[in-house]
Amino acid sequence: MDRRNFLKSTGRWVTAAGLCTVAGGLVLRHELAKSDTTTVWQIDPHKCIGCGNCTKYCVLNTPAVKCFHNHKMCGYCKLCTGFFDPKSSETENGAENQLCPTAAIKRRFIEDPHFEYVIDSLLCVGCGKCVEGCTSFGNGSLYLQIDQVLCQQCNQCAIEPNCPARAIHRRPAMTPYCQKSEQG
Repeated sequence: MDRRNFLKSTGRWVTAAGLCTVAGGLVLRHELAKSDTTTVWQIDPHKCIGCGNCTKYCVLNTPAVKCFHNHKMCGYCKLCTGFFDPKSSETENGAENQLCPTAAIKRRFIEDPHFEYVIDSLLCVGCGKCVEGCTSFGNGSLYLQIDQVLCQQCNQCAIEPNCPARAIHRRPAMTPYCQKSEQG
């Protein structure tokens, strides 16, 4: 074998090895990307303290964090501390007595002394004021979650490192929501 043929043959082998390495890297990258979609960012409602950092640090114009309500836990109280300012003794629906700055919680009379509280997710900005009030003075039936329809699943959630309670983590995409329960 002369030098020219040797260099051609060696060049082919080096090129083939390089292509295999690139192809293997692409396959690995694709597999890693697929594995990232098997988990989603979510808030552990048992750790969340309703500090308001979710609204402050979410990179979206309208934060993906929204208030959720476990109606099974709710006491349907006349004086809901997630709806009303806990310092107020007034049960009037006036904005001055409500915690929510966007009026995202709607109150509906059921029968004396019971009211139903429903979250309007379009108005909710995930500030956590209702969650803090409900957790501090009530039974904790209001809690924050990352709405998976809105969340863009950033590689590194901007909220996560700024959560003082360390309540933001990844969880399986097959069960993206953490359910709040009385047991914890």
